[in-house]
Amino acid sequence: MLYEKIVNGEEQISLVGLGYVGMPIAVAFAKKVPVIGFDINKEKIALYKSGIDPTHEVGDKEISESSVFFTSEESELKRAKFHIVAVPTPVNEDHTPDLSPVEGASHVLGRNLTKGSIVVYESTVYPGVTEEICVPILEKESGLKCGADFKVGYSPERINPGDKIHRLEKITKIVSGMDDETLEEVARVYELVVEAGVHRAENIKVAEAAKVIENSQRDINIAFMNELSIIFNKMGIDTKSVLQAAGTKWNFLKFQPGLVGGHCIGVDPYYLTYKAEQLGYHSQIILSGRRINDDMGKYVAECLIKNLIRADIPVKNARVAILGFTFKENCPDTRNTKVIDIVKELQEYGIDPIIADPEADAEEAKRLYGVTFAETNEVKNMDAVVLAVAHNVFCNWSEQELGQFYGTQNEKKVLMDIKGILNREKMLEAGYLYWRL
Repeated sequence: MLYEKIVNGEEQISLVGLGYVGMPIAVAFAKKVPVIGFDINKEKIALYKSGIDPTHEVGDKEISESSVFFTSEESELKRAKFHIVAVPTPVNEDHTPDLSPVEGASHVLGRNLTKGSIVVYESTVYPGVTEEICVPILEKESGLKCGADFKVGYSPERINPGDKIHRLEKITKIVSGMDDETLEEVARVYELVVEAGVHRAENIKVAEAAKVIENSQRDINIAFMNELSIIFNKMGIDTKSVLQAAGTKWNFLKFQPGLVGGHCIGVDPYYLTYKAEQLGYHSQIILSGRRINDDMGKYVAECLIKNLIRADIPVKNARVAILGFTFKENCPDTRNTKVIDIVKELQEYGIDPIIADPEADAEEAKRLYGVTFAETNEVKNMDAVVLAVAHNVFCNWSEQELGQFYGTQNEKKVLMDIKGILNREKMLEAGYLYWRL
């Protein structure tokens, strides 16, 4: 049994992909068994080796004390028998799945796969990708036969970046395998680190489908909240107040309106609808929710323009600051952030906003979006401020501290609080032209 050999230190686990998902998994397993952590990004590996955690998911101390063998040399994967693939699965500009990262990882792993191995994919995919796309690549690259020489499984990642409560160990893990024997091996290996236990899915496709609908469900619910926000805004009703009132009922689902970005909720639904369309079914609910959520950045920008006009501030060349650029709070990840949609829409109106985010990965933002951040203390003489992300460092600002961002040239200070983190009544009393979703 491979499980026993791993526990006894005779065989090793490898993690292919050391990002926000793979790295915490590698560190968790390394507390129990030998682990090889592989990533093609040499700069990232160098940071890990020097004890720096650029993801902020486990922290520098954990990284520096971890026994993970960090490497960018793919040949080192030959030393492992249980492989976990945790690479991103984004979408293309036309919203079709971009499987190149998971295909690339399969090519790399296939070249270094040995007999008796188990390969478990964690990347979010549509049902069928593991067995119909990844397995043929593994077989071609390795010259081995799936089922006879190696086995595969699927265990969808459920790590929530930036969340210090719902960690790998505390979330029930879905596991699956190509046969009963593989399922048990995969389950037992994950049980080494997942204190919450595992759920054995019927087969790999069931596990793939379970993952892709988790975020689709959240996406649809948030889209409903966003649509309510648009409606209530037209009615002159505060959406947050409505949701607080409705939330007093025991079975009301407490979702909030907001920008839906990142590499899960804003992406996964497209994987499901893509596969559905291949089978001749065109999604009604899922894609309508996606359209609403994808348009929210444009909607926020339009509301900002309307508030500038209300405040008698000329729109073109208005001085606007956007505070927060990451896809979620207290996380440096800027991939698929919807804040960029606000930036692009404002530029259409002749406004080039200043952007500040002390939590964000500045190099990543520059590479992906061509955005250069200002320091927060450099934000002065603004006509309007957009609080786009609920970072902890933003949440405790007083009316006076916020006032330092504005100039004295305008009687009304336009403040857009996308996440609703400030006290609305206090802001209105302090003379702000305050707006929130």
